[in-house]
Amino acid sequence: MTRPLCKKLCSSDEAVHLIQDGQTVACSGFVGCAHPEALTAAIERIFIATLSPRNLTLVYAAGQGDGKTRGLNHLAHEGLLKRVIGGHWALAPNLGKLAIAGKIEAYNFPQGVICQLYRDIAAGRPGCITHIGLNTFIDPINQGGRQNDVTPSGMVERVKLGEKTWLWYKAFPIHIGLIRATAADQSGNLVMERECIIGEVLAMAQAVHNSGGLVLAQVSQLRSEPAAPQNVRVPGVLVDRIVVADPHEHAQTFAEAYNPQYCSPAPNNDLAWSRPESAMPMDERRVITARACDELPEHAIANLGIGMPEGIAKIAMERGILNTFTLTVESGPIGGMPASGLSFGASVYPQAIIDQPAQFDFYDGGGLDFAALGAAQIDAEGNVNVSKFGARLAGVGGFVNITQTAKTLVFCGTFTAGELKVNVSDGRIQIIQEGSIRKFVKQVEQISFSSNRSRQIGQKVFYVTERAVFRLTSEGLELIEVAPGIDLQKQILDLMEFKPVIHAVRPMPEHVFCKNGRILP
Repeated sequence: MTRPLCKKLCSSDEAVHLIQDGQTVACSGFVGCAHPEALTAAIERIFIATLSPRNLTLVYAAGQGDGKTRGLNHLAHEGLLKRVIGGHWALAPNLGKLAIAGKIEAYNFPQGVICQLYRDIAAGRPGCITHIGLNTFIDPINQGGRQNDVTPSGMVERVKLGEKTWLWYKAFPIHIGLIRATAADQSGNLVMERECIIGEVLAMAQAVHNSGGLVLAQVSQLRSEPAAPQNVRVPGVLVDRIVVADPHEHAQTFAEAYNPQYCSPAPNNDLAWSRPESAMPMDERRVITARACDELPEHAIANLGIGMPEGIAKIAMERGILNTFTLTVESGPIGGMPASGLSFGASVYPQAIIDQPAQFDFYDGGGLDFAALGAAQIDAEGNVNVSKFGARLAGVGGFVNITQTAKTLVFCGTFTAGELKVNVSDGRIQIIQEGSIRKFVKQVEQISFSSNRSRQIGQKVFYVTERAVFRLTSEGLELIEVAPGIDLQKQILDLMEFKPVIHAVRPMPEHVFCKNGRILP
């Protein structure tokens, strides 16, 4: 029999007191979208006051935080955590510091794998068996996803099935689930109509319930009327405690209290909303994203990574082609315009919002025609690192799922990093100040994208910078385009730790240095 709502209601502190030392805690959310801030803040508050709970294992898929104090940053305390199994780490930098210092056991697994692992745990399967992660740093032939020397091996294994090699991410019980919804009805059923994503709440709740654990849900309101069955995202039979959060701990994203455009279709199917208010400035970001946009196939289903690649959508708006392809976000939105910054994960006027595990099923099976993502390090083989740089642990998030499956892949980024300054005028690029950090290195620190795996599955791969374009070939990284105004030897080859393959080099297209069809002075 379903427990009555009055028996489930409690404060955030009361809910957190149910967490015992040594338990495994899973937390839902994407940046700030659908993150249970009231619950994670309460864990921090109780730990500081009582030094309990201790030695928890934290599991999460998407990065959750603002890079400072919110989200999973609340849990970054020595003694509170023993182990972290996470997809993206950069938004909770203090977690990364604990990992780099060897204060916790730390695993970095693909975001989509962790989402799907929840379903496997719920179903009593041995874990998630997938091709995602092969030949990367997550593969046991490399690091097995381990981020320091205190982290034990064995959570992921290579297995042979049907004469093919797969990775087996092993299942484990989850004792506590921290989830969030918009409201709970009198049976404790959860609805999410004011949330900009659905995320992995159902899979997580099922995994926790079937592990014999407790599901702690944060909502913004209670409703006396029963929820429409089709709108229930987590049935009340799976929910053990419900906390009604204050508004300041239940913002729609970490950037916006509530934006109705994230939960609504475009008004009257009008495409006017997709017209740019102003053109992107003529700088290195515009050049890179304009050139990357050239590779977008018509009618493509696409994914654009956070940061630099987001500009591709703005270029598409300027060109009037945004309605010729469909943008998706790994958090679940399909169609519309992906939001940026601390609202990343949401989309403006999406056509649909599906749950995050299902989105990754689609990605992992090859559903993406095009993807554009950032690149921090690139080596002679075409391998890419976005996950770890010295004392900084960024993590891969959905990067591995996306880059190992999209049919056309474009890595976007400046040629060097660190105080790079350029001027774009008269259809040419002038380097005013060279970046101090070389990105084209002899060997990447971690293989986040495996060029060897990419060649095996026949992807079309480009590497686009403000001054040069490369492509992945059987011979390695080939230089195919150079921007007007750039000295090939001094401003490209001399700044690379390896010599790229060079056959026929052509100028980068003139139109990427233009606005509205004309070269700007």
